[in-house]
Amino acid sequence: MFSGIVQGTREIQEILEDSGTLRLRIDLHRLTEGLQTGASVSVNGVCLTVVQIQKDHVSFDVIRETLNRSNLDGLQKGDRVNIERSLKLQDEIGGHNVSGHVDTTGVISSILNSGNNRDLKITCNTEWTRYLVPKGWIALDGISLTVVDVGLDWFTVSLIPETLQRTIIGSKKEGGRVNLEFDQNTKIIVKTLDAMLPDLEQRLRQSILPKEHLES
Repeated sequence: MFSGIVQGTREIQEILEDSGTLRLRIDLHRLTEGLQTGASVSVNGVCLTVVQIQKDHVSFDVIRETLNRSNLDGLQKGDRVNIERSLKLQDEIGGHNVSGHVDTTGVISSILNSGNNRDLKITCNTEWTRYLVPKGWIALDGISLTVVDVGLDWFTVSLIPETLQRTIIGSKKEGGRVNLEFDQNTKIIVKTLDAMLPDLEQRLRQSILPKEHLES
């Protein structure tokens, strides 16, 4: 579990491919204290398992399912990624509960600078915007952000200078892909209503309409 408060950006040192699986080696300088093999680390919002540690160089394996759902398939040696270590008991949750299970990717369709702040418009498939509401939560490349506005296939977020400086989002351009993780509680509520409403509609019809009308 993560909080969406990125601890810093780190550089991809090496990318190896083997039978559809990628092994990423990242220099986690100053973020390796107490880190052990098998631990979870958020890389651009994707929860990855540590498979090898060599001083500050940490390796992760990325399977095909993760590559299909995220922007990790486009990484190259030298790219920087957002990093967050997993939460421990008693840690402050400064953002919101983030699982690291990325749902899909979105595309930055427009960037608007307003003073020191920056507004991003993100487009994604309409099947995902149903989980968004203004002032709700969204994790963008692992960054906990507040949704400003929502359309049919888009939403907007506003970024403060601290977020722009601390994460890779400040270097993103129009057309860039970002990992999206939607709030788990919202997804559960929407899916529960989807399952209940058809049955509820049928029961209401049965209680209101005459029996002979239902049988006709």
